[in-house]
Amino acid sequence: MKLWLVRHGETEANVAGVYSGHAPTSLTPRGIRQAETLATLLRQVPFDIVLCSELERAQHTARLVLVGREVPMLTTPLLNEMFFGDWELRHHRDLTVEDSENYAAWCADWQHATPTNGEGFQAFSHRVQECLTLLHEHHHHQHILVVSHQGVLSLMTALLLGLPAAGMWHFPVDQGAWSLFDVRDDFISLQVLNSRAIYEKASG
Repeated sequence: MKLWLVRHGETEANVAGVYSGHAPTSLTPRGIRQAETLATLLRQVPFDIVLCSELERAQHTARLVLVGREVPMLTTPLLNEMFFGDWELRHHRDLTVEDSENYAAWCADWQHATPTNGEGFQAFSHRVQECLTLLHEHHHHQHILVVSHQGVLSLMTALLLGLPAAGMWHFPVDQGAWSLFDVRDDFISLQVLNSRAIYEKASG
């Protein structure tokens, strides 16, 4: 099974530099172009199914990547970005003043502290692990496209490679790029990370 990972295109929240978990934030014109470019780069990949976050920025990206194609899409909350609670759409500079104690605790121990009224990393990690189980249920497909978010895809990459959760920081997932895993019964390999090349199907 080939597992193709795509992060949603640039959003207004990305440009503003604020935390964007579940809060709505639209793709920017640049984000739309990134997704349209990916449609060209991945044109030759015969996707069997798309697993996508429920959040609109991811679904918008998926629709643009697959424009003109009839590929079944399954949306799941397991692929949603981490929920930042009261910190949604707020800048870290403001949080250091307005919620200083909780924000400092989270920065010091992000794996165990929780954003105010948000989702803790342990819960987030658990549902990303559940998503990997969901992916294995689709092992009969040859090419699966996953469209999601920075946190989800970075953590997913670390978990697929058998690394601890903190290993996610070694795998930043770029917008406007694609990554590829080869998933087999006896091993999993990361074949490509953050490519902006045209995928060309091997002949023969």
